[in-house]
Amino acid sequence: MQKATLTILGCGSALPTKKNFPSAQILEIRDKQYLIDCGEGTQIRMRQMGVKTARLGHIFVSHLHGDHCFGLIGLISSFGMLNRTADLHIHAQPDLEKILKSQLMYFCQDLPFDVIFHNINPRKNELIYEDRSIQVFTIPLKHRVPCCGFLFEEKSRDRHIIREMIDFYHIPTWRIPKIKQGEDFITEDGEIIPNNQLTTSPESPKRFAYCSDTAYSEKIIPIIEGVDCLYHEATFMEDEAVRSNQTEHSTARQAGEIARKANVKKLIIGHYSARYVNQYELLEEAKAVFENTVLGEDLTVYEV
Repeated sequence: MQKATLTILGCGSALPTKKNFPSAQILEIRDKQYLIDCGEGTQIRMRQMGVKTARLGHIFVSHLHGDHCFGLIGLISSFGMLNRTADLHIHAQPDLEKILKSQLMYFCQDLPFDVIFHNINPRKNELIYEDRSIQVFTIPLKHRVPCCGFLFEEKSRDRHIIREMIDFYHIPTWRIPKIKQGEDFITEDGEIIPNNQLTTSPESPKRFAYCSDTAYSEKIIPIIEGVDCLYHEATFMEDEAVRSNQTEHSTARQAGEIARKANVKKLIIGHYSARYVNQYELLEEAKAVFENTVLGEDLTVYEV
């Protein structure tokens, strides 16, 4: 069984620290990679972790604060020097295309690949990308500038055919794909063999939600209900609730509240303010509300 993994390249906030780079993470699912946000130093973290990017074709940018997109032009430039030829797709609000195109014209005139922009509306919950493996939806968030999270939903896999049944009923090879999709099998004698005797259920599709940056907002709960893994910002602790409200960020406790009310299976917190040297204080605050909380850390891989 293939695992879905989340690689955190950076889970700090606007001010980088020795421990945390700004926001960037790679979701890997069905042998494809999707980059979520691209803060300054993203490509450095990729190098440090030995991340291979041959299967990285799409970048999703939540909003236009620098700690979520300053790493883009450097990453694209390096892709050019590495002779990448596959097109790179960037999903973001329209202003990013205006900003990046001038930089691309100045710094990256001879790229051996195309950078293709896909404009999104961060204020709507809608499907913005789909391939054979997944669907990606926007999650409108509450922040000082237009901002959205992303919900990645794996599509259902085919059923698993039981090898012994193929031999026992002499099932021809050309019938196997349809049986995996749920069809019964009819023998040469006209006997109908129910699909549930021939196959076993596939693994449940994985669902991952990324919610950063945002103030506490229960409007997102119906969208992320029951996800396998939620990454939710936890910039401050409760004793900084006033500042949290002013900057439209969340506290660790609020991240736990969202996870609990949405019945998610696992919560990863991140986007920490640089003031917190001991981030386990943030973890404990979130765990007091939602037990299955994990501390997001740079250079770390998590199973979804």
